Amino acid sequence: AARREMEIQKTEAELKNLRNQINPHFLLNTLNNIYALISFDQTKAQKAVLSLSALLRQMLYGTQKNAITLKEEADFITHYVDLMRIRTGENVNIKLNISIPPSNDIFIAPVILISLVENAFKHGISPTMASFISINLFSDGEKIEFEIKNSNFPKNNSDKSGHGIGLKQVAKRLDLAYKDKYEWIKGVDDLNKIYYSKIIIYDTKLCDNR
Repeated sequence: AARREMEIQKTEAELKNLRNQINPHFLLNTLNNIYALISFDQTKAQKAVLSLSALLRQMLYGTQKNAITLKEEADFITHYVDLMRIRTGENVNIKLNISIPPSNDIFIAPVILISLVENAFKHGISPTMASFISINLFSDGEKIEFEIKNSNFPKNNSDKSGHGIGLKQVAKRLDLAYKDKYEWIKGVDDLNKIYYSKIIIYDTKLCDNR
């Protein structure tokens, strides 16, 4: 019990650090893209500024808790994807489907799902080849299902599975917040060059909230 408590404290310290990090490259690239948009599509640029503002607000203030509502997480993912759309070319097909109850009584541990979304954009897009990212978030109040499929363009041979620091953090966070109450199916379809990941969470109240 003492060892588990130490692991929890260490992981929560890592999580707090993760929450407080804003990727400077993401921020710089997004601002540059918004600047470019201003000259030919002011309406789209204004929407992008609002999305970036909402995203930064949640990164700075909204994830300082051990649990957030699933709607907050869904909004966060939506804003992130909207901003990534303006950075991708016409060769990338991005689909986002969210189907969750309108109530705010479904909770989730933060910095889990967004890490998988970031991973999809990191490994799922080619500058020249046809690429796709499909993101599905579903909940019926009893469970949460989050599935991502994307074309797989690993950065190097040793990174073929797409498992970086972010995904290791996801695994650790899932085990501590939802031990024995989740499933995570993931892998690479080498034949079709597709990476897939599906998480099912069976604790929508976050009863073991750590």
